[in-house]
Amino acid sequence: MTNRPNDILDTGVTSDIGRRAYEHRESLVKDLPSAMVSSASCTGSSTKPLRAAILRESNMRHWPRAWKAQLIVNSNPGWLDLFETLNQ
Repeated sequence: MTNRPNDILDTGVTSDIGRRAYEHRESLVKDLPSAMVSSASCTGSSTKPLRAAILRESNMRHWPRAWKAQLIVNSNPGWLDLFETLNQ
């Protein structure tokens, strides 16, 4: 999540990306970035995908900003808000 390309980059884990992106977009949680510019999913019926997602997010928090920005640019060069693509 971000507000613009050279601003805050916020990472997180959720079981409901649509709800969480909506909360950010509609400013239901104060002072959070509003545009979802990248996402990754972990699927499965066990707890392993959740643990993997939490570990990945925890590791990403320690990455340099440039690495996170490059990850976004690779999949979303225009830093477009991907909220509308969630239901597609």
